Amino acid sequence: QAQVVESGGGLVQAGQRLTLSCAASGFTLDNYAIGWFRQAPGKEREGLACISSRGSNTNYAHSVKGRFIISRDNAKNTVYLHMNTLNSEDAAVYYCAAPRIPFTPMCMIAQAEYDYWGQGTEVTVSS
Repeated sequence: QAQVVESGGGLVQAGQRLTLSCAASGFTLDNYAIGWFRQAPGKEREGLACISSRGSNTNYAHSVKGRFIISRDNAKNTVYLHMNTLNSEDAAVYYCAAPRIPFTPMCMIAQAEYDYWGQGTEVTVSS
């Protein structure tokens, strides 16, 4: 069964950086686009960034563009979300997700595009 698993969350101070990882089981991650999303308490889940299967296309939400970077290491079957200059508004549960269809040259930050979701990893930002 295809699954994605997030890791790397934790408690950081405002202004610090953190890198989240998304690993896959049951399928080869490098064949698939990956999206990162987050959901803060009381808020809807929002799309943050995505990367195409070959890594040639990335997209970012306005809220994180310039601060967050998505990358992938296909040799490690892992996609990363590098988060810089974190603030209290970044505190949330972060999710990665993969679509059912592989080999997409482009990616979209839209939840409807993704079929396989992880359980999430929590990021807490202290001031």
